[in-house]
Amino acid sequence: MKHFRLSLLLIAAIILTSLSACSNVNKNGHKIENFTFTDQNGEKLGLKDLKGNVWVADFMFTSCADICPQLTKYMRDLQKEIKKKGYDDVHFVSFSVDPEVDKPKALKNYASKFEADFSTWHLLTGYSQDKIKDFAMDNFKNIIVKPENDTQVVHGTSFYLVNKDGEVVKDYSTQNGFPLSEIVKDIKALR
Repeated sequence: MKHFRLSLLLIAAIILTSLSACSNVNKNGHKIENFTFTDQNGEKLGLKDLKGNVWVADFMFTSCADICPQLTKYMRDLQKEIKKKGYDDVHFVSFSVDPEVDKPKALKNYASKFEADFSTWHLLTGYSQDKIKDFAMDNFKNIIVKPENDTQVVHGTSFYLVNKDGEVVKDYSTQNGFPLSEIVKDIKALR
């Protein structure tokens, strides 16, 4: 009887462990509208270029005096962790919320300070302020506001997981830190 209870406890522990390791990411989400913007190299990059790859998106700007450097560090940490796992088909996309200031060279210089690997990390600009405001809201439910006569842009600080079909399947708040291991687990589930 003692061995039977031990066996049941062991089975229960295995089930709980395997359930906690499972991802709770949806395989399907809402489609992102087609886009073609300009990356840090001055080259065009669009949704069609990312198709077939899982990718993570965020919103930032280079002259940010608040949260953007931390968000960029989070993205860098995620990129490094994904590279360690050997997932070379995962991409990272940072949309500038201040396109008038963030020209390709500024984006490249900024991300270089964070040791960005530009083979899979794309920092995008080349659109109007109104375009990124509408694009962020329509596709990511992310609010962007650039007050007049202010160098700072108000924007959301979440990260977004996009599946191989170009659908946003999950967002991750950074209000209580960065859920690195959760995002990595969810990326693995989508590959």
